[in-house]
This record gives sequence, structure tokens and C-alpha cells, in this order.
Amino acid sequence: MIDPQDASRVAALLRDAVRAEVLPRFRNLAPGAIRTKSGPLDLVTDADESAERVIREGLARLFPGCLVVGEEGVAEDPAVLERLVEDGLTFVVDPVDGTSNFAAGVPLFGCMAAAIVKGEVVGGWIFEPFADDCAIALAGQGAWMQTPAGAKRALQVAPPRPVGQMVGAISWGYLTEPLRSTVGANMPKLAAGLGYRCSAHEYRLVASGGAHLLLYNKMMPWDHAPGVIIHREAGGFSARFDGAPYSPRVHTGGLIAAPDEASWAEARAALLG
Repeated sequence: MIDPQDASRVAALLRDAVRAEVLPRFRNLAPGAIRTKSGPLDLVTDADESAERVIREGLARLFPGCLVVGEEGVAEDPAVLERLVEDGLTFVVDPVDGTSNFAAGVPLFGCMAAAIVKGEVVGGWIFEPFADDCAIALAGQGAWMQTPAGAKRALQVAPPRPVGQMVGAISWGYLTEPLRSTVGANMPKLAAGLGYRCSAHEYRLVASGGAHLLLYNKMMPWDHAPGVIIHREAGGFSARFDGAPYSPRVHTGGLIAAPDEASWAEARAALLG
């Protein structure tokens, strides 16, 4: 349903939306342009809302009849999230992933989208506005980095390593006790840790071999559906904490991503055990 030509069109749409609605507002947000949603760490800006509207309208033109589930649309009407059970072509969209960074003037954010059919992620996009390139994956067709001119570079995860040699992004802030304390105490078992406050950059990093491991507890589909398929098509393995496969329809249960299934199991035992 999504072919490479379609994939390029979606990447161009994300780029156009970011360049028109997000970058002009970066470090230039008007008074009152930053607001909270569910809590003080859950921010939305005028850029998020404007970009999501542009992307939604663009996807409707490219794929007539598709459903678009955006982070900001769900914030306004949570019932929209329930429509992910529908079988037609659905896109989930995060117009500004890393809103806290964006609002603080930190140039570490991205724009993410995923295509879903019958509950399966069939396409993923992560556009990075400063590198001006997009990580793209299509189910069964691999993952690649693509420039606006169409140049492509294949993505490949890092070779497997023992836990003690892994570099990982461990998002412990949304973990609940006692798991939060357990993971925090076990993090020194890794070679190094990082935290970008931006899953777009973290997924791009592991899909391109720059780090080995991701761990998340918060499981909203726009944060993970794009990255999971890109990581998988780049050769990686991910699953929920209990070993169940990732599904954009399941929003609990955490997620670990690693270079392969054996290193996933080793990392899970080291961090959650």
C-alpha cells in the first residue's frame, strides 16, 4: 500500500510542514505559545498544532480516505486514539517530537509519522530539520536515510555487544516504582547512558549504529511506531518488557530495543531483573 515513491512524498510533506510551521517559530515563540497538557512536563506549542494540521491535510490529499491520528488531536479528543483498531490505512503523527527541547530553544527535535494497516506498522518516517534528512523504512524493504534531493544511505544497527559494552538511552522518568528504582540502580551495568528527551533522535541513533539500546515505559504510538519499524528494518529487535511484540494498539508494557534478540534478552535481564 505504501511504495518508495509514496515514502518520498510523505518525507517531503513532513519537511515542508516543519520548514513552514516549526522552524520559523524556533527560538521565536510568541508569548503564550507554550502550554501544558497533562502535566508540567507535557508541553504543546503553536508549532506542534500548526504543523500537525498541515501534515493531516497533506496526508489526506496524498492518501484519500486515510485516517490521521495526531498527538495534538488526541490531546484535544482522546477518543480519536481508539480508532487505531480500524483496518484501513492510518497514519500516526508527532509533528514536533521533543517539544520540551524545542520550547527551550534546544535544537534537538524531529517530526515523526508512521503508516499502519490492520494494526501493523508498514512505514515509518523521522525527519530531522537541521540535518535536513529523513530516516525512512517500509516493511520488508529496509531502512534508509534520505536527503531532499533523493540520495539514500542504508541504515544498519550496531553489531551486538555484551551489556557492559552497550550505550543506551534509558527513559526512566516515566517508569513507576519499584521498577523505576530497579532500572536506576542497574543503569551502571551499561558502558554509557544518554537521554535526549527526544525519541526521534534516539531512534535515529540506534538505527544508524550510533548506540545499542533503548528502554521506554511511556508507549504512545506516535512516539514509537515510526522508530520501531525503522530500527527493525535496519536489523534491530524490539519487544515489550514481557517479550510480546510491539503493537501501536497497545499503550502499556514498556519497550526495549537492541541490536538482536539475544542482546535484547541480556539487556532486559540486566536492567529489569
